[in-house]
Amino acid sequence: MSSVRKTETIPQWKQEEVDELVDFIESFNSVGIVGVAGIPSRQLQAMRRELHGSADVRMSRNTLTVRALEEVNDGVEELTQYVAGQVALIGTNDNPFGLFKQLEASKTPAPINAGEVAPNDVVIPEGDTGVDPGPFVGELQTVGAAARIQDGSIMVTEDSKVLEEGEVVDDDLANVLTELGIEPKEVGLDLKGVYSEGVLFEPDELEIDVDEYEADIRSAAAAARNLSVNAAYPTAATAGTLLAKASGEAKSVGLFAEIESPDVVPDLIGKADAQLRSLAAQIDDEEALPEELQGVEAAPAPETDDADEEEEQAEEEDDTDDAEAADDDADDGDDGGDGLGAMFG
Repeated sequence: MSSVRKTETIPQWKQEEVDELVDFIESFNSVGIVGVAGIPSRQLQAMRRELHGSADVRMSRNTLTVRALEEVNDGVEELTQYVAGQVALIGTNDNPFGLFKQLEASKTPAPINAGEVAPNDVVIPEGDTGVDPGPFVGELQTVGAAARIQDGSIMVTEDSKVLEEGEVVDDDLANVLTELGIEPKEVGLDLKGVYSEGVLFEPDELEIDVDEYEADIRSAAAAARNLSVNAAYPTAATAGTLLAKASGEAKSVGLFAEIESPDVVPDLIGKADAQLRSLAAQIDDEEALPEELQGVEAAPAPETDDADEEEEQAEEEDDTDDAEAADDDADDGDDGGDGLGAMFG
């Protein structure tokens, strides 16, 4: 008995919506899913205007979004795992890292309501609450804040963590935070995942320090360049440096070996001229010198630091000690010489 596959039919308006979603998905290099839960309609519209020109947001029913993603296929259907709750499609021709950074920068602080889950630790900071003495000090203490009346005002004496990340906000805490004007959550488009050029990215993979990452790349490139030069491994980036280095080393060898190469001769002549002038400066009788060498001053002695002077002085003392020791040895062996001197008068 063969089974008959039934083809699901959907209303025309739904198919048109799916077709529009498919066109939306295929018109961008990068497509993602963003959470829009808890964002007031007016603020959502403001965010869409702020993204205009760099990204576009498209909202639809989740079932139709899933159908469109699956219809496009080509790997983008991996985004269907994020289609749950209040979400929307987002498309951009920017890279995923730039999109994530822009979405994070567009988020704004907002108060948290009773029944919501804290997105991070909630802390009431130390300081003057600005509230006059009254029942509010008891409310602060009830939620776990270190509070007391001081100098005619209610003070929080130290930073007080009143709720941990993942815990649910109760009515008492929500009222206290509202009274203090503390907004512990951020409202904005929450990127769930983005598909770009065959790769699926999640938020934790996109949350990087761009400046630090760029510095690491520059450091790695410099280290690779140094390795290539030191290993004499020519590449397009290091060939010029290697040729310059080889040219300099060849010239140094030519100067040391006094090779009369056209590239070295001017330096050899300059070296010989300097040596000649240095020698001429040591001759006291100027009449013995050609006119152009008369009055030449000796080159200044190279400066030496204290360590070098101390080392030279120690070497001189060692030489003196060795000479004195040699003299003593000579004196010990002069008995025979004295005898011969006396014999021959």
